[in-house]
Formats: sequence, structure tokens, C-alpha cells
Amino acid sequence: MRLPLIISLILCSIIISSSHATVYRWVDENGKVHYSDEPRENAEAVDLNANTQNSISVSIPTETEVMKKSAEPITYRVRIVNPTQEETIRNNQGNFTVVASAAPELPKGYLLALYIDDILYGQPQSSAIFNVTEVNRGEHNLVVKILTQNGKVLASSSARKIFLHQTSILNKPRPTPRT
Repeated sequence: MRLPLIISLILCSIIISSSHATVYRWVDENGKVHYSDEPRENAEAVDLNANTQNSISVSIPTETEVMKKSAEPITYRVRIVNPTQEETIRNNQGNFTVVASAAPELPKGYLLALYIDDILYGQPQSSAIFNVTEVNRGEHNLVVKILTQNGKVLASSSARKIFLHQTSILNKPRPTPRT
């Protein structure tokens, strides 16, 4: 069983090595260059091993180029677009949406974090839209911060004051006496 396998492998390797085709190059009457694996009249054989070597040159940046790039840090800005300053939100479940805007566009890996009354709400995220749920009624201050993945604060919005109103069971409408 092994002998036929070894013989077939040897035959395959001989066939593959002998099938290495020669490439021919010729120029037609219009001056167009052609390549083929079949010999033609006035065709010359092309040595591919000599012509297929690639070389790459890399220029190393000088210290001044690196210093110029690092000397100009990008200044990020973030602001809260919605809700507006001192807006009254009426929602019995305490749900509302905060929309922020960052400039310039944040690179991949930077996150936005929402703080309600100086407490981080949820996890930092890449989206600038925060769906806030189950916040108690009253006055709240909202701040959005741009964070790196290691938690460094790059920018912070100004505080946005909002008022959340919810109906209360204690504030039942009282019947008015009829006269």
C-alpha cells in the first residue's frame, strides 16, 4: 500500500516540475507588447526569476516631523443638543433621551459618558444618543464627557439643567364643590 503511494507522489512531483512553462514576449506590427506561454515567430523567452524581485524603500521620519505632529494636539469639544437648558420633561416613568454632539468626529475607541447629577449613568458608549430610564422627578444636571478607553477625560460639556415632572398619587385632583 505504501509503495504505490510513494510512486504516485514521485510521479506527481516530476510532472509538476517539468510543467514549468516558459513565457514568451513579442511585439506585434502595431508596437503592442504581448506575452504568452506558446512560442511565436520573433518571440523571445523571458526569464521571470530575474524580473519578479520586489524592493521596498521606507523613509524614516525625522525627529522634527514627529515633533510637529505631536506638538499639535487635537482639541475635542462636546455639547448637549437635547434636552435644552432648563427644559421641563413630563414623563411618569422618568424616561427621556439625551443627544450629544462631538467635534471633530471621534476616532474609533473613544467613548461618550453621560453623568446625571455627577454620577455616571450606564456604561460609556460610542453613540451620542443616550436613552435614560427611571430617573426620579426633580431638578437634574446633565454632563457628557469624551473618554479614552483607559478612562482619561478629553472633553466635557457644560452642565445642562433639566426638570423632570411626574404625576403623583399624592396630587390627586380634588373635586370642586358645586354651589
